[in-house]
Amino acid sequence: HKLSVAPEADIMEYCRKEWRGSTPVAIRMRKGYEAVAQKFASIRRVRGDNYCALRATLFQALSQTTQLPSWLQREDFTVLPENLLSKYDWIKQWQLKQRLGRKMGEISDEIKEYLMLLRKKWKNISEIKGPIEKQEACDKLFKNEEEEYSLYEALKFLMLNTAIELYNDDKNGRRVPVFSWLLFARDTSSNPCQLMHNHLNHIGHSGGLEQVEMFLLAYALQHTIQVYRLYKYSTDEFITLYPNDPEEDWPVVTLITEDDRHYNIPVRMCQETVL
Repeated sequence: HKLSVAPEADIMEYCRKEWRGSTPVAIRMRKGYEAVAQKFASIRRVRGDNYCALRATLFQALSQTTQLPSWLQREDFTVLPENLLSKYDWIKQWQLKQRLGRKMGEISDEIKEYLMLLRKKWKNISEIKGPIEKQEACDKLFKNEEEEYSLYEALKFLMLNTAIELYNDDKNGRRVPVFSWLLFARDTSSNPCQLMHNHLNHIGHSGGLEQVEMFLLAYALQHTIQVYRLYKYSTDEFITLYPNDPEEDWPVVTLITEDDRHYNIPVRMCQETVL
């Protein structure tokens, strides 16, 4: 079992190994890591496939959860696939993860399974009181490939659901966040159906999350995703929030990226920042 999230390493040691030399890029990266090291002592490397933004975000959310989020408690949460498929026939083309001998027509059952797994795992981990035990439970989950990838399918489906809600809100004249206009202003995703075909279906297979989809993920999970974007060090985009005007009661998860493609996780907040 390969652990999808590597054990802790000292942030500055990691940085020195990765960024030797005196090129402008290496100097900027080292300064970026130094800034992160004032808040966090360690880094955990996240496996670099096309799921890595989902993996890093979910791992952080679970490792600090203390209660089941309200959207996971909703009565209609697990019937979401049926409800959406009854309204939008095109969702039948949702790209499920590869499984041999799949029959068509099982898609809503399968996604329902993923959603139920997400709720169950989140509930179990949120009820663990000790931080060490909680971390162990997360490590164990992210060693189980079958479960881990099922959870990413659940997240992608929640992103689709959120996109449909935002799209309909906008069409009905309700206020929507700015990123929603940007999401549907792309030639490749002018509506939720295109978003699914050209973007969500490819996440994990041939592509990761683009910037605007980080906003969508944040909205789907109702978590603020705070990202140290190291290559933007010394600009006002060095620490980017998704969404940039977050709801006050949303939990915050923190990630690190060197290039907006691969994400790692900072852990162990330094004592003085906790105080």
